[in-house]
Amino acid sequence: MTEKTENNQELNIKYFRPWGYYIVIAKGEGFQSKIIHVNSGQRLSLQSHNHRSEHWVVLSGMAKVVLEGKDYFLSPGHSIDIPVKAIHSLQNPYDKDIEVIEIQMGDDLSEEDITRYEDIYGRV
Repeated sequence: MTEKTENNQELNIKYFRPWGYYIVIAKGEGFQSKIIHVNSGQRLSLQSHNHRSEHWVVLSGMAKVVLEGKDYFLSPGHSIDIPVKAIHSLQNPYDKDIEVIEIQMGDDLSEEDITRYEDIYGRV
């Protein structure tokens, strides 16, 4: 079921991407929360954001996070902070899909605030 926030934003819709999908579950002034589902063997682009930070909490599966050139491996219940302008990627090199809650904080939470550096789907 879809709902609308005060600013008429639709919630609880799956937005499909080559790596899986995301669902916006909450949005308010200066924040947005998503569930990110990454299919087995897939990865989000190596990217940065100029206007927002992110906090990721792994819900299921094992996540590989690349943050400023360093690899982190997170199991369910573990989290990581992605600062504004930090170069990062969420990856799933494993056989089981992963789900992560992403909390975005900042003054521009649009999908346009993405600078891509590497992308296996040709979106750089």
